[in-house]
Amino acid sequence: MYKSILLSVAKNDIREAALWYDQQKKGLGKKFTAIVRKKITAIRKNPFAYSIRYGSVRTSLLDVFPFMIHFTIDNGETIIVSAVLHTRRNPEIWAENRD
Repeated sequence: MYKSILLSVAKNDIREAALWYDQQKKGLGKKFTAIVRKKITAIRKNPFAYSIRYGSVRTSLLDVFPFMIHFTIDNGETIIVSAVLHTRRNPEIWAENRD
């Protein structure tokens, strides 16, 4: 299994979404973070199963929530999660702000 690193901006994405979901319904934020963790575990097992979407950035949709995990594979050993964004957001905007 590959190692994984979540960049601080990705952690912030997860935290903000979880807080928003908790405001909608108590406990929903916890469910969101659990699903993100489960998806990252799946990515760690076989990162090459996910399509390259932007340059070298691969993406994976969450199964329940309308969010996409954006990640790269560093030196063929480590998964670097750079963003966890709602699918309605323009990915070019976050790319500009995260370089």
